[in-house]
Amino acid sequence: MTETIEQKFRAVARAEASRLAVSDGQTSLSFAEVEKRADQGARKLAEAGLLGWEPVVVPVSNIAADIPAFLAVWRAGGVVVPVHRSTPKAALKILTDRLGSRFTLEGEVQTHSSTPPPERDLLREAGTIIFTSGSTGEPKGVVLSATRASAKLEMIQAMCGWGAGENALIGLQLTFSFGQWATWLTLLNGGAVLLRGRFDVAEVAGMLDSGGTQRFPAVPTMLRHLLEQDGIRDFAGQIMAGGEPLPAALGHRVRAAYPHAGLGDIYGLTETGTCDFFVQAAKYAKFAGTLGFAGDGIDWRIDDATKELEIRSPWQMLGYLDAPELTRAAMNGDRFRTGDLADVAPSGAVRLIGRSKDLIVRSGNKISPLEIEAAFLQSEHVTAALVTGAPDPERGEAIHLAIVLRVGREATAEVLRDQAADHLERYKLPDHIHIVDELPAGSTGKADRGAFRRLIEANQAQG
Repeated sequence: MTETIEQKFRAVARAEASRLAVSDGQTSLSFAEVEKRADQGARKLAEAGLLGWEPVVVPVSNIAADIPAFLAVWRAGGVVVPVHRSTPKAALKILTDRLGSRFTLEGEVQTHSSTPPPERDLLREAGTIIFTSGSTGEPKGVVLSATRASAKLEMIQAMCGWGAGENALIGLQLTFSFGQWATWLTLLNGGAVLLRGRFDVAEVAGMLDSGGTQRFPAVPTMLRHLLEQDGIRDFAGQIMAGGEPLPAALGHRVRAAYPHAGLGDIYGLTETGTCDFFVQAAKYAKFAGTLGFAGDGIDWRIDDATKELEIRSPWQMLGYLDAPELTRAAMNGDRFRTGDLADVAPSGAVRLIGRSKDLIVRSGNKISPLEIEAAFLQSEHVTAALVTGAPDPERGEAIHLAIVLRVGREATAEVLRDQAADHLERYKLPDHIHIVDELPAGSTGKADRGAFRRLIEANQAQG
């Protein structure tokens, strides 16, 4: 039987006890110190009465203490639900109520309910629940298997050649599956994870050039910012792009700025266990702008009628939490429907040609327009709201919100944004708020996201 990440980490920690495991720029922990903190956290959860497979909220913000917190929950037999520390209290309460979660682990165990959560068969193999935006507007809880996640790391290792003792600079948030797998793969290879919660361009560029890190997983938005640093950079490790499409032009610019580094690209979804397609660094020049080729064990097809890419993976999710109907709707038989439209390039590589869902991909985060609209519609000033994404050179896509105010009401974009900040994580707040007399409409007269996006793109083209 495949060992879990927690079990594998325990073995590595014994062998590499004195070696640096994680540093956030303020706090550094050796493998032995991570183990000690994980044991302490697990003991506290057991004393609090944690049941097997019970979800535990773990606040994270890319600090060193986040790593032993994950391990502590797993070690105690629970399921990790990572939530960013900046999540508004109202949104956090909705989440914990939905989970039926009794405990939060943040150094100490915080108990916020005495009622045990309902028994869920879906959680009996689970290790992590990751909440992702859904097309319905309500975030979906993706339930991931503890053993499948561990086995998927072995496949990624084989495809990417992660070396023993290689350090990784992780600016990706640990609420993000990309940030999680890159962190665990580094640690299980005996390398150190250099966490950064805030992406400071000058700091990151300097850390890469210092020679102390060999791996840099990043969303393309991060790479765009790094290109603001003039000159040829010295980093000679591996850059791995993911989380959102990497345009070929951007990839070529990165390779020109970092001529000594390798650049690879990955594609995958949280639901499929991440990392299903790879453009390996040695082949990047040939396959730039495509998804590359499926990893070992991944089966895929493109639907003849819809052109939607479907993926079957032995490491895919167990299902959506408490939503069997959504789970069924997401599948075509045993294949996951990605919502992405694709074809096969002349080179034989798979490439994306569009997206069938309305999700906005901003700086690698997938965001539901309906969730943002619902937050703004809670304002006493607002009578209608429409959200879309539009191309943005810094973020991949920027969030645009059109607002119609109630008759007799006056409110600025800043006031509306401040009100919504009580209900939305910071990265979901609109980049641009347009106060209009009526929402953009399509040919049927209904509010139309496509029409709104086309209007924005036309204005951008006119400068």
